[in-house]
Amino acid sequence: MRYPDNFLGMEEDWAKPYDKSKVVILPAPYEGTVSYGSGTAKGPSAILEASKQVELYDEELGREFYEIGIWTEDELKAEKTPEKMVDSVYDAAKKHVNAGKFLVMLGGEHSIPTGTVKAYKERYPKLSVLHFDAHADLREEYHDTKYSHAAVMSRVREICPAVQVGIRSLSKDEADKAKNNKYDIFWAKDIHDNEKWFDKAISKLSDDVYITFDIDVFDPSIMSSTGTPEPGGLSWYLVLDFLKEVFRKKNVVGFDLVELAPIEGRHDCDFLAARLVHKVIGYKFFGKK
Repeated sequence: MRYPDNFLGMEEDWAKPYDKSKVVILPAPYEGTVSYGSGTAKGPSAILEASKQVELYDEELGREFYEIGIWTEDELKAEKTPEKMVDSVYDAAKKHVNAGKFLVMLGGEHSIPTGTVKAYKERYPKLSVLHFDAHADLREEYHDTKYSHAAVMSRVREICPAVQVGIRSLSKDEADKAKNNKYDIFWAKDIHDNEKWFDKAISKLSDDVYITFDIDVFDPSIMSSTGTPEPGGLSWYLVLDFLKEVFRKKNVVGFDLVELAPIEGRHDCDFLAARLVHKVIGYKFFGKK
């Protein structure tokens, strides 16, 4: 392991070996199906670099995160086709899922969770997925592949049920598909300024939950480093308050953060992404009362 490249920059004295770590960070710098702004392949390294500036101690939870044991894997090799990348992600995820780890995958583009969800579904038969995103990602295929980032939730919904949060952009075909199938979607325009929807959204999830988090669910005023930023997004504290409730009421088994496209010379968005991963890990292990 290269300790300087650990999440949170933990040195050897603070880090734990794999068998004693509860969390595995898996970088997946893949962007084979991007359709507008590129750069997501640099997302994982930017998050890891920014995480070195995040305090081990969390002021909200009152704990230091080195206690958990956080193992950072070497990055996954980017395959030549999206189909092969999904298979590669599945193989890598399965190893850590079967070892009982809380897997945090850092993308990369949003096509990668299909493999991770498949691995988790084999271990948790009643799995559901909580999807944060500006975009519905419900196309049947895009740019001649079923494994595009724009079709990821169609593939996920073939594996297990899903609840989608923060959506504010989709095609007519996607809108018709969502309506005809009565998908559980919580639109950004209805939820951005209140918490009334929290209980209803959580009630739609099964006990075991996997979270896939596209960074563009946040409003561009705080998250501009992404390929397709959409106005009207969610705020930092609204997202955190909802996540806290999800972790308190459900067994969240894994998490991915995708679609950060770092902008050279700017660090605020990279740091936000690193801090979000930090918060998610904290809510998983220290958040339940």
